[in-house]
Amino acid sequence: EKVRFLDRYFYNREEYARFDSDVGRYQGFTPFGEMNARYWNNNPEIMEYTRNAV
Repeated sequence: EKVRFLDRYFYNREEYARFDSDVGRYQGFTPFGEMNARYWNNNPEIMEYTRNAV
């Protein structure tokens, strides 16, 4: 059985970032989200924690 993990971030009812286990990294959808996704993707501790949460 395949399990998919989504960790989505919203502000003011607008999604600005997301971790999708099928993609394997954070994606940003606004300038603020892109900045955070870049930081999270380049931080090995955050990526290890998020990937192990799946």
